Amino acid sequence: MTTVHSLGSKLLAEFIGTFFLIAAGLGVFLNTGDLLATAFAHGLAIAIGVTAIGHVSGGHLNPAVTSAMLVFRQISLVEAIAYVVAQLSGAYVAALCIMWGWDTDGSGLTGATPALAAGLGVGNGILLELIATFLLVWTVFAVAVDRDGAFFKVAGLPIGFAVTTGILMIGGATGAALNPARWFGPALLTGTWNDAVVWIVGPIAGGILAGAAYLYGVKPRLAGAAAAPDTV
Repeated sequence: MTTVHSLGSKLLAEFIGTFFLIAAGLGVFLNTGDLLATAFAHGLAIAIGVTAIGHVSGGHLNPAVTSAMLVFRQISLVEAIAYVVAQLSGAYVAALCIMWGWDTDGSGLTGATPALAAGLGVGNGILLELIATFLLVWTVFAVAVDRDGAFFKVAGLPIGFAVTTGILMIGGATGAALNPARWFGPALLTGTWNDAVVWIVGPIAGGILAGAAYLYGVKPRLAGAAAAPDTV
């Protein structure tokens, strides 16, 4: 029997899941400053978060994922807007708590806020974020939305691997947000808004393209399926 969860329950799940995703990433970065450690921290946090709350909210934890789900009718417009607000709120509160916990001012998180490498243009950054987020959202559709996927009940694991891979792939170039909330939390706290379009347009476009490629290319029968209460 499938349990239907209230919107409030879903939003709380998205807030908490995103909170711990951002807190883990920022905390490990401040503790180590190491790309490999940060990549694995994000991957583990996603794997835990998606597994823990996927049956409640779908475990999006990412406005790029939510945007793709909205475009391909896996979630309603009202839910999508509410999800994004919950995700951005969770990201900001996480950044705030990490700042307080590390007893630093906002400048202490500047290095943890995604930024373009020296000499890299906005267009380059958008493309790299698009590619890495495509990998992430493609994986989401393959293992979580598609009920024929081999990992449906433990979808968090391959999704976490995709996040780790994406961060290792482009982390040195863009900071590898792959998630507008990942950029938004520390950016709001530090006032670092340079090249914001990179971490908004890149991930959202990558997510939508990945959904289109999977639903209309690999598994076209899914494209016309009715939206399910919990899709991830």
